[in-house]
Amino acid sequence: MRTEIEQQIDHLYRFERAKVIAAIVRVAADLDLAEDMAQEAFAAALKQWPLEGIPAKPTAWLISTGRFKAIDAIRRRERLTTLSPETMSEPDDISDEEIADDTLRLILMCCHPSLPNEGQIALTLREVCGLTTEEIAKAFLCPGPTIAQRIVRAKAKLREVQQPFDLPASEDLNARLANVLRVAYLVFNEGYYASSGYSLTKTSLSNEAIRLARLLVDLRPDAEAIGLLALMLLTDSRRDTRMDSSGNVILLADQDRTKWHQSLIAEGIQLSIQAGCQGIFGIQAAILAVHAQSPTVEATNWDRIIRLYDLLLVITNSPVVELNRAVAVSMCNGPSAGLAIVEAIFARGQLMQYGLAYSVQADFLRKLNRTEEAISALNHALSLSELEPEKRLLQKRISDWKSS
Repeated sequence: MRTEIEQQIDHLYRFERAKVIAAIVRVAADLDLAEDMAQEAFAAALKQWPLEGIPAKPTAWLISTGRFKAIDAIRRRERLTTLSPETMSEPDDISDEEIADDTLRLILMCCHPSLPNEGQIALTLREVCGLTTEEIAKAFLCPGPTIAQRIVRAKAKLREVQQPFDLPASEDLNARLANVLRVAYLVFNEGYYASSGYSLTKTSLSNEAIRLARLLVDLRPDAEAIGLLALMLLTDSRRDTRMDSSGNVILLADQDRTKWHQSLIAEGIQLSIQAGCQGIFGIQAAILAVHAQSPTVEATNWDRIIRLYDLLLVITNSPVVELNRAVAVSMCNGPSAGLAIVEAIFARGQLMQYGLAYSVQADFLRKLNRTEEAISALNHALSLSELEPEKRLLQKRISDWKSS
C-alpha cells in the first residue's frame, strides 16, 4: 500500500513536473538533461522525504535539487569549476513568479512555430503535460517509435533555431502565445472529436488540454486564453451524453441535457462572460453558452447564434463556420435556407472531403422530403468517415431512411 508521502510525490509528478523541468532547463540549456535531472530529483524525494518529511515548499525543493544535479552533470561533462549564484539558489529563494515564468518559457518552447504541428503536439504532451511516449502513441493511434521520433526531431530542431529557453521579444510574444492556444485546441479536439478509431472520444487527451488551458490562464489571463478554457469546459460538459451504453453516437437534439455537467457549464459561462465575444475562442464559447442555457433544441436562441457566427466568419472566413451557421439558419428560416448555404459551399469547391458537410446536407434534404438525395449524401459521408461510432450512426440512418 502506498504511503501518504508517496501519494503526494505522485501528485507532484503529475501536476508539477513541467514546472520542475522548466526551471532546470533554464539553467541546463538542454531539454534532455533537464528531463533526466527532474527524474532524479523526484527519485531523491522518494528516498529523503519519508525520512525527513515533506519540505515546506516541495516544488521549490524539487527544482533546487534538480538544478544542483544538472550543474553537477555539466561540471562532470565540461569540467566546470564555478557556478553562478542563480543556479545555486536554495528552495526558499525560488519564487512563485520565477516558477511561472519558467513554465511559460517551456510551453512557448514546445510550441515553437518552426516545429511541425505533430512535433509541437507531441513535445507539449510529453514535457508540459507529462504523458509518456506510449500514452501519446495510444491516444493518437500511432506506433510508439513514431511518436518518439517526432519528439527527438522536435528537440533537434529547437537546438537549431534558438537558445532553447529564451523568451521571444515582446512584439513576438502574442503571436507565440496564439500558437500555444492553437496547439492546446488541437489536442482538445483530438480528444473530444476523435478523428479515427473505435472510440468517439479520448478522455485523457481532452483532460490534458483542459489542464494546459488552465495553466495558460494562470500564466497569461488574456481574453483568448480565457475564451479557450471556456470553450473547452462548455464542450466537455456534454461528454457523458454523446454516446449510449453500446458506444453509439447520440446527436445534440437527442441528448439528455439534464445529464450535462452543470459545474462545468457554470464555470464555462462565467469565463465566457469574462472573455467577452471577441476572438475565435471567445465567440465559440459564447455560442456554446447559448446552447448550454437552452432547455431544448427548439427553445435555443438561434437568432443570437446566427449573429455570433456572423462575427466569427468576419474573423475566420471558414467554410466549417459557415456550415455550422447553416444549421442555425435552418432552425430560423427552414431547411431550404440551410441547404442553399451548404450547396454554395460545395459550389466553391470547399468541404468536398468533409463528411459532416454531407451529413448536414442530408438532414436538410430529408426535411424537404428529398429522401433519395438525402441517402446519397449520407453514403458519401459514410465513405469519408474513419470513426467507427460515426460509421454506425450513418449506417443506421441510411437503413432507417430507406425503410421509412
